[in-house]
Amino acid sequence: MRFGDCAPLRGRLRTCPVLGEAAARSLTVNECLLLAGSSRRLTVNMQAAAYLGISNVRSFIVDRLWPVASFTAAYLSGSLLVALMRGNLEFLLYIAVMLILILAVWLVHRHVVLDDAVLWGLSVWGLAHMAGGLLLVPEGWPVDAESRVLYSWWIFPSRLKYDHVVHAYGFGMATWMCWQGLCAAISRRAGHVSPTLGLMILSATAGMGLGALNELVEFAATLLIPETNVGGYLNTGWDLVANLVGATAAAIIIWTHGHARPGRAKDVEE
Repeated sequence: MRFGDCAPLRGRLRTCPVLGEAAARSLTVNECLLLAGSSRRLTVNMQAAAYLGISNVRSFIVDRLWPVASFTAAYLSGSLLVALMRGNLEFLLYIAVMLILILAVWLVHRHVVLDDAVLWGLSVWGLAHMAGGLLLVPEGWPVDAESRVLYSWWIFPSRLKYDHVVHAYGFGMATWMCWQGLCAAISRRAGHVSPTLGLMILSATAGMGLGALNELVEFAATLLIPETNVGGYLNTGWDLVANLVGATAAAIIIWTHGHARPGRAKDVEE
């Protein structure tokens, strides 16, 4: 929803000293909240909240999480049950890491107010990760390891694995999240931010950095657990390539969308 496209709110927003500019720019809900933010926890001041028709901003932010949080909790619970039944120690470690990452995303969301699309995208990434390590592919499907889990499946033999797709998608989403965090930090000081080449490179690099952190987690798994399905040096290299592809694609999409959007604010200088 863009406030500038909502006729009932447009008039009220233009009379609000905090959000008047938001109506003229047709900013998103999140961008309006960022403009009105008055603390690190993004507690919107009462005047701006009243003009937005939001009585409790913190509840507004938290309430948006319930659908995606319920969806995520449902598949994590099922994954935990399956991993326990199979005695899969490697995946129990990954589920523990997932819980830490969910907490990290929640903390970021409290400061940044991530788009619903980002929250859902990250949750779908988690589901793809759980499926990749627990679901078994049918006999006859090409795999690159003794384990027949979905992560080992060659979608196109010797060309593209399910693992590569999940890496590219996931760290593309991570790049999008990094971009929104960057927008939040800059918006509090300089107003609305448009994607520039420099900011896109920074966001993509941050996304790839998170991808490198993921490889460290996998390396730790090989040290802590005798038998894993992590793979060797070649697997790590292709994972990093997939991360690069996903992060670059996300940056290009963000840049293209930002420059195609009408009425955008003046770009922040690179």
